[in-house]
Amino acid sequence: MNSGAIRRRLAVGLALLTASGLLAVAAPAEAQAASSCAGRKVRSYPFRTGILDVYKRRGYVCAITTSKQPGVKRTMSVSVRVYGLQPVVDKGRYRYRAGPVTVHAGHQCVWVKGSVGRGSYDTEGWILC
Repeated sequence: MNSGAIRRRLAVGLALLTASGLLAVAAPAEAQAASSCAGRKVRSYPFRTGILDVYKRRGYVCAITTSKQPGVKRTMSVSVRVYGLQPVVDKGRYRYRAGPVTVHAGHQCVWVKGSVGRGSYDTEGWILC
């Protein structure tokens, strides 16, 4: 094999590697949100302006609030409170989602809240007991 053929093969390999890297970076927001929490989705609470998703894995509980209008920057929050402890909160102005917020709950109950703009959801009680 001459040096020209080797260079062409290296160029094709580099082009394929670059293209696959660009596809990974340009993944849609929904795919990124789904992979932010480890474990399986145990609850999904839709509300007027967003969706509050709750995941659980090996005693850990994770929550994400996702906007129904992604791309528009607005105030969002998500919080998870383990029974007997203070809530862990992520609040700010985001385009796609608030969170993930992960806490170790063990076998304790949790109280989860999420908001997007003026809409919100509150479990209004302990869940996953």
